[in-house]
Amino acid sequence: MRTAPTSRSVSAEGGQASVELVAMLPLALIVGLAIMAVLAARAASGDASAAAQAGAMALIQDGDPHDAAEEALSGDARKRATIAVRGRKVTVTVRPPAALPFLGAAFAATASAHAGPGSP
Repeated sequence: MRTAPTSRSVSAEGGQASVELVAMLPLALIVGLAIMAVLAARAASGDASAAAQAGAMALIQDGDPHDAAEEALSGDARKRATIAVRGRKVTVTVRPPAALPFLGAAFAATASAHAGPGSP
């Protein structure tokens, strides 16, 4: 035979659920920040790749690879990018925007593009 739950046991269960919810909030925040960091790193990777390819195309067309790579980046990404041209190879590193500064360097994306052999 079952007995109806008393108001005291129902109240205790509600209090336990509140404690569990409050305990889970930091974990949910950490998971959310991690997801945002991975998405930002993915976007930085795409930016770096597009800029490196634009720089290599400029080399093929006898243009300025540094300027072309810089123009391929959005205004915000330009501030966080490093562009290196060595011979016919263009390398671009983009740090993603990060709420926590130490994560920016950890998730930096680097892409290189080669313009092929030089002209005869």
